[in-house]
Amino acid sequence: MIGRTARAGRGVTRRRSSAGHALATWTTLAFSCALPSAAWAEALPDALAKAYQTNPQLNAERARQRATDENVPQALAGYRPQIVASLSAGLQSVRNLLPDNTIQTGNLKPWIIGVTVTQSLFNGFRTANGVRAAELQVQSGREALRNVGQGVLLDAVTAYTNVLANQSLVEAQRSNVAFLRETLSVTQRRLNAGDVTPTDTAQAEARLNRGLADLNAAEVALAVSQATYAQVIGNAPSQLRPAEAVDRYLPKSREDAMTMAIRQHPAVMAASFDVDVASTNIRIAEGTLLPSATIQGSASKSRNNDPTLGTFAEDQASIVANVTAPIYDGGQAAAQTRQAKEITAQSRLVLDQVRNQARTAAVSAWVANEGAKVTVSASESEVKAATVALQGVQREAAGGQRTTVDVLNSQADLIQAKARLIGAQRDRVIASYTLLSAIGHLDVKTLNLNTPDYLPEVHYHQVRDAWHGLRTPSGQ
Repeated sequence: MIGRTARAGRGVTRRRSSAGHALATWTTLAFSCALPSAAWAEALPDALAKAYQTNPQLNAERARQRATDENVPQALAGYRPQIVASLSAGLQSVRNLLPDNTIQTGNLKPWIIGVTVTQSLFNGFRTANGVRAAELQVQSGREALRNVGQGVLLDAVTAYTNVLANQSLVEAQRSNVAFLRETLSVTQRRLNAGDVTPTDTAQAEARLNRGLADLNAAEVALAVSQATYAQVIGNAPSQLRPAEAVDRYLPKSREDAMTMAIRQHPAVMAASFDVDVASTNIRIAEGTLLPSATIQGSASKSRNNDPTLGTFAEDQASIVANVTAPIYDGGQAAAQTRQAKEITAQSRLVLDQVRNQARTAAVSAWVANEGAKVTVSASESEVKAATVALQGVQREAAGGQRTTVDVLNSQADLIQAKARLIGAQRDRVIASYTLLSAIGHLDVKTLNLNTPDYLPEVHYHQVRDAWHGLRTPSGQ
């Protein structure tokens, strides 16, 4: 009886070993999900292209930049004449007391129409400096837009790889539950045969319930990551292809990464333009202390119709040059100049801070990327070793040298190793894109995405020299 039970146990063990081997070969690459048809699969570059086109945060930032472009034609308006037309008309009742004590009354219907043209000749260089400040604000805004674009693409990478990782975790947990169900079934049969004790069955049942809880947690995490994917990329995930790191675009050394970050990162460049804007604002404030000159031409026609007293008409035209020089304004202009100087000093300090942050982020991203490579290699080795260990424990358990809990512990070690490998491979992809973002190169052109690059200078040139028009270039 014991011999038949042992042979049956070895047969079940061989089946369990086959199941364990199938689980071990499920994938050592965590992102190799089963795809029913490659034609319907969505690759990471496709998802990034969709996010670049449709992400609301990025589109809102583009609209903000288009609004910033309008600062330039507003500043250029200072060079152009200002034309104002006026028209007034009304009813006026008049009662005059004459020297002979007679009273004369009448109802007047005066009206006047006129036009005034004012041209600034000199205003302390405030118009020229205002145009320069507006153009620098446009440059700063473009870098801010590029930085937001990097953030959106990195969010898309994170959302994509999280879905892949969580899909792999769900598959791993399902395989684990199937293994634990089979283990419980075998243990119950061996209990009925008198080969094990009820303790073994209770241990197998407890591990199965833990596996079911882990599977539920993995499914919840997958649902959350799918919702995040839809939010960032714009559509629900379907079948996703394995994601790859972008090592070919990365710098060769940590020093290169730091140099590129402090010179080319959009946040650094935006802060640099902000310093130039603040410096230009000093000259604008100082311009209020200089004299200004304008020339004004006007023409008007007025009528004063009185049926009793007759009609009075006046036609008038004039050209007037006006020169004003401030003498004392209570200290307002001086305070504004000092304020602009302090803001410039603040901007320079912010630039230093942003450079330090960019340098630190580049170093952190470089170290994280290099560490992720080591972690992936170690996790792959761990999975292989845990797979071999599980198979060995199963064979030893079949020979009576191991208990059921040893098999369960070995299976738990394997599933934990697989989970670590899945997380390591996800982190490996994210780390490479994070490093690319840290050096300021996470963009459509570098990644060669299949989508037109958004060019903010197109709108800028459309509106820069516009003298009139209420519609935007998009037709709104």
